[in-house]
Amino acid sequence: MDVIKTKQKLSYNKDQRKSFLKNDTLEKHNSASTEEKPYECELCFKTFNQKKGLQQHTKRHTGKKPFRCEICFKSFVANRNLKVHNMITHSKVKPYQCEICLKSFYEKRYLKRHTITHTGEKPYQCEVCFKSFFEKGDVKKHTITHMEEKPYQCEICFKSFSQNSYLKAHIRKHTGELQYQCEMCLRSFSHKSILKSHMRIHTGEKPFQCEICFQSFSQPGSIKPHMRIHTGEKPYQCEICFKSFTLSGHLKGHTKVHTREKPYQCEICLKSFSHDHHLKKHMRVHTGEKPY
Repeated sequence: MDVIKTKQKLSYNKDQRKSFLKNDTLEKHNSASTEEKPYECELCFKTFNQKKGLQQHTKRHTGKKPFRCEICFKSFVANRNLKVHNMITHSKVKPYQCEICLKSFYEKRYLKRHTITHTGEKPYQCEVCFKSFFEKGDVKKHTITHMEEKPYQCEICFKSFSQNSYLKAHIRKHTGELQYQCEMCLRSFSHKSILKSHMRIHTGEKPFQCEICFQSFSQPGSIKPHMRIHTGEKPYQCEICFKSFTLSGHLKGHTKVHTREKPYQCEICLKSFSHDHHLKKHMRVHTGEKPY
């Protein structure tokens, strides 16, 4: 029997004292160590520490879905998304269970995030002002507020900004000037990026997708509150009865139970309600409408 000997060139990182079989493995390791994310998406500006991550992410915007489920034939952008889909839809297996409330999760990271809702732990702390956060990404965003130089100051309210363009956009709030106008509804905006975001209302574009249930959103800020459905996180707590909510709007609506505030009044019989949808439902008494 012939014995074939193969040699694989090792890329060596002396600082970390680790060997890697491939250069891209070394690149991945170095990126993870430095947390550098040099690859940026040109559409939504999300950054990645590897080129492969950016390439895979870009497929979400192009609409390409090369990974298809063999059971229901639904297609996905990434193989990881397909695996999660199979686990959620077809296997119904949730191997990671919370020891406190027994709620189960598909992935360990979601269990870890959920557990914080019971402990109240905020493990990530700002090194400057010592403010604590639930997630690592939140402390990163917060830290920028300390690091940024803000040489551009508003002469009206003295608020400072890191870039001149931010100052110009801010001044429009004082002057009432709205430079960027939507060609479809003629609504005007103070900044180009706000107009771009607004245009998705007309185009129906939803480029931001939940990695668990694949629901899409038009705004990046919608994903974080949506994720609380999966994690069970309820960060907004009532100071009177301590009931918790996933959204600040839900807490605001709940507070009316304690204040007995009823700002929504029927124009026909003058009966008042604490919520808008209660008034709409009541109006059917007068209109005779039967929606069901």
